[in-house]
Amino acid sequence: MNRESKRTIIVPMDHGLTVGTIKGLEDMARMVDNVAIGGANAVLMHSGMVGAGHRESGEDIGLIIHLSGATNLNPDPNRKVLVCSVERALKMGADGVSIHINIGANEEPEMFQDAQKVVESCREWGMPLIAMMYPRGTKIKNEHDPDVVNIAARAGAELGADIVKTNYTGNIDSFKEIVKGAHVPVIIAGGPKMDTTRDLLQMAHDSIQAGGAGVAFGRNVFQAEDPAKIVSAIAKLLHNNYTVEEVFKEYHF
Repeated sequence: MNRESKRTIIVPMDHGLTVGTIKGLEDMARMVDNVAIGGANAVLMHSGMVGAGHRESGEDIGLIIHLSGATNLNPDPNRKVLVCSVERALKMGADGVSIHINIGANEEPEMFQDAQKVVESCREWGMPLIAMMYPRGTKIKNEHDPDVVNIAARAGAELGADIVKTNYTGNIDSFKEIVKGAHVPVIIAGGPKMDTTRDLLQMAHDSIQAGGAGVAFGRNVFQAEDPAKIVSAIAKLLHNNYTVEEVFKEYHF
């Protein structure tokens, strides 16, 4: 978190476990370096990539180790299992850890049980926990529907997460109610690569207007033409309260 704005920019780089080598993450160290220069507050990755993702510039940036995983070859990729422990992350110098729970998935109960174990370990060691809470399952028709996002966000808080990451609902009013009801900071996911930079920045801006605590943007940052520039522009929105138009004017997108 930025100490002054109380908001955060996290760049997830955990995609390789799910989909293999992906554009933008061929050279982890270089990408971590780029987003650090841009002003990201933390990067998020699996434990095995921490060595490959060390920074070259010496820029200050936090490290969040992701504890959940599954490949997209799994017959049910919505099922996430624990692939790292809080204790191992602590020994590796992590500033925080994260877990992934798909609300509405067939294996939701098992993921809740895993979350309970992680929460207890985090409390014992004083490790901050981010819960990635996504509405995904047979009952979910629209992952951005305020009703299902509300359940996902509140569930993360109820389980004991310090920060909840979830989908943006698409409008300020509905997301404001979700943030208010969570009682912990809520940050938004970037999702698939967006069509335009303006769409991305507008979503980040609107989520903050609704009371959101920041963003966790992966593909929309590390697959951008200039990742450092995108992060820097988002930082202006979050930490300096720029409007989208002011960002476009300064960065010439």
